[in-house]
Amino acid sequence: MGKLAVISDLHVDINKFGESQMNDLWQVLQKKEITRLHLAGDIANKVNQALAVVDFFAMKGLPTTFNFGNHELADVTGEPMMNHFPDNHFLNERYLALNDHTVLLGMNGWYDYQFSELTDEEQILRMKRLYWYDRMIEREGTDLEVNEQVLVATKQLLETLTQKKLDVILATHFVPKKEFIVYQSAPYERWNKLNAFLGSASMGQLLDQYTNVKQVVFGHTHRRFEDQVIQGTKYSCRPFGYYYEWQLTRQFVLQEKLVEKYNPMKLRGVLRDHYPAFLAYQKKHLQEEFERALTIIDY
Repeated sequence: MGKLAVISDLHVDINKFGESQMNDLWQVLQKKEITRLHLAGDIANKVNQALAVVDFFAMKGLPTTFNFGNHELADVTGEPMMNHFPDNHFLNERYLALNDHTVLLGMNGWYDYQFSELTDEEQILRMKRLYWYDRMIEREGTDLEVNEQVLVATKQLLETLTQKKLDVILATHFVPKKEFIVYQSAPYERWNKLNAFLGSASMGQLLDQYTNVKQVVFGHTHRRFEDQVIQGTKYSCRPFGYYYEWQLTRQFVLQEKLVEKYNPMKLRGVLRDHYPAFLAYQKKHLQEEFERALTIIDY
């Protein structure tokens, strides 16, 4: 028996993480008796920084794998490198055995626009060019073509694993189910259009066809949800996210009475103005935040 931990959206560069913070995560993993770690994308904006995080845990003797999120993909050129990055720890469009009846399957994933309130592709692309980080990613095909390629690859792998009578834990970055999409009211309704880039409903529909897909773990939303069982498959979404989105940050600003109304998108200036105190509070509570963002699966 072993324990797999999956975590997404560490964003170590934006969160200004170094060895001290990685040691905090390592201590949590040890406390939880984790025997394998998977990082489900958006480890960092630059691939070399993401690889340094992977190597940190691998050098500790913890088997560690990862797939890309959209932030790493902006630092990679060409579909072959995006899908088959030459690193032994990279787990995309391939699987590894956890035991004699269960595998961990890694897929970067992509999106099909179906979660957006917009239906016109030109309007969706305009929103992407104006507001979305992924405008920096150079894909060889449209978003819908890339999504179709991901679906084909996923289906081929799931067919193979079904024939082998193996259960599947799928780690990906993008959202496969609408149940994990939030639709905002004014003044934040723009996000309902930007939901186009959060995930792929067609991926969720594909997964519904396979009873051996036991659990799907993903992130990208920067919102944490309770696990849900949909069509017999457990879905887990608890991304780590940016420092101004953490629960510990909410606790800090409310405890110190730094804001009258809590809004994570408006906290960066507040935290800058109280940075030493915030760092001290973060150091005290960061391990708790890591624990809240881990999905732990016995195998």
